[in-house]
Amino acid sequence: MKLLLIVLNKTEKLDELLEELIERGIKGATIFNSIGMARELGKNIENYPIFGTLRYLHDSDRAESKTIFMVIKDEQVEIVKNILTEVVGDLSQPDTAVMFTLPVLSAEGAEF
Repeated sequence: MKLLLIVLNKTEKLDELLEELIERGIKGATIFNSIGMARELGKNIENYPIFGTLRYLHDSDRAESKTIFMVIKDEQVEIVKNILTEVVGDLSQPDTAVMFTLPVLSAEGAEF
């Protein structure tokens, strides 16, 4: 099993992403609002002028990202990666999403 995390910068794609996951049998995700380090530090422009500048050059409209996490079977990782790429585009491009996995040694309370 894997803990799969997605930081979705294209928050307008959240519903489409979740619908695609469900259609392909991936369920049980938890979603919360998140904010990146540069954006948070950019709130204090007088203390960190470079972060404030980067914040406004990068994406001045998006206040938050969505962080999605789920425990999935090892063989589902590639499925989720393909869905994510289909929905948000090339992950190597800025302001799309970041995805990574961590091993899960034990899990209880849900069917995996």
